[in-house]
Parts: sequence; structure tokens; C-alpha cells
Amino acid sequence: MTTPRHKTLLVSDLHLDGSMPGIARQFVQFLQGEAREARALYILGDLFEAWIGDDDPDRAAREIVTALRSLTSSGVPCYVMHGNRDFLLGRQFTEDTGCKMLPDGSIVDLHGTRVQLLHGDILCTADTSYQRLRRTLRNPLVLWTLRHLPLETRRKLGRKLRAGSQMHTGSTAAEIMDVTPAAVIETMRAAGVRTLVHGHTHRPAVHELTVDGQPARRIVLGDWYTQGSVLEWRDDGFELRSLAR
Repeated sequence: MTTPRHKTLLVSDLHLDGSMPGIARQFVQFLQGEAREARALYILGDLFEAWIGDDDPDRAAREIVTALRSLTSSGVPCYVMHGNRDFLLGRQFTEDTGCKMLPDGSIVDLHGTRVQLLHGDILCTADTSYQRLRRTLRNPLVLWTLRHLPLETRRKLGRKLRAGSQMHTGSTAAEIMDVTPAAVIETMRAAGVRTLVHGHTHRPAVHELTVDGQPARRIVLGDWYTQGSVLEWRDDGFELRSLAR
């Protein structure tokens, strides 16, 4: 007899990397435990600190790929969204893991609630230099070119992009790197939703707001640097919580 699955789980911004094995261990335990009881798992971007291509033989990354394949093979659908750190996730990754890529801005039904899912970086419109870089890196021609560069060239480029990101983060005001309220409202209005879930900003919270005179909410997932931030959605509502480290 199949066990009923009463919840859907959403996570974001794990930034998995071989230099922080504790986070990877916690995520693998999550995949082997609680996630097996879910209707589905949604990963809203930045699963990896850096993903330079599906052909990268990095052992730490391969262990995560194996753990995801074990989850999907158990019958739990897993949907993965590109983030600003792992936008090169491609077809081979989905074949190896059994996951499905989810377009940024997708609208899904979570236990009867219509919800828009985003990584969240596109909402940070005040950070104009980042938005210019994002448009460049997400250009289909640029993506094709990057995927066909030699692996070592991609490694060097990945290190350069990470260093640039750290420098940008350290020199840019926090409010500029956060979402722009007007962009949130416009995004929800255009999608016709009253619930938006995203990550990217690493500021877990539930924000109540108003869109065209109607109550709405923006749910922000946290990162996994110091906590395992998880959004659990059930028929009777949702809970944004942290896993014990």
C-alpha cells in the first residue's frame, strides 16, 4: 500500500560546495529522510555554490546527483530552478538526477493555493549592475558558448565570477541587493497570483502585502549556511521553518 503524502517541501540557496561538507551531509539526510514523505520537492535555485557544467567530475557534486536520483527513484518528483550560481545546470543533470528543470516564475498549485515560484534575483531591480550581468549570462548564445568551453576554462571563469560576486556583495548596500517592492507587486500582478515564494536574498520571512486592493503574501526561503531553511506546505496551510544543525 502506498503511504499518503500530505506535504510539499520547498528549499533554496543551499550553495553546496566541497569546502562545506556539513551542509551537503544535512541535505543528503534531508533527501533520505523527510523528503521521502513529500508529494514533491522544489529547489528554487542556487542548489550549488557554482556549477560549471554537467560534465564536471567534482566528487562532492556527484554525491548530490546520486542522492537526488535516489529520491526521484523512490517516487518523489523533484523540480529544480536555475539560480544565479548554477545557471549552467543542463540536460545531463536532469537525466542523471531524474529531476525536472522548472522555469523561473513558474506558477504551481500547492495544495489548492496558486503560487508563483522564483529564484528571486530578478526582483532585485535596484541592483542595476547585477541585472546587466544577469541578462548577459542568461542570453541563450552566451549559455551555449559557456557550455562548450573547455572544462578548465570554465573552472577559471567560475572562480572569477565568484570572486566578483563576493566583491560586489561586500561593496553594495544591503537594501540595494534586496528585492524592490514595486517589482514584487508588478510581478504578482502580471502573474495574477496572491502568493509568491522565492529565495536568493537569504532573509527568511513571510511578508504580508496588498496587490490591487487584495491581501497577498511573499514568502522568502532562507539559505543553508547556518540552518536548513524549509517551507512545508500542507492542505491546512504552510510553515517556514529551520532544520536543526
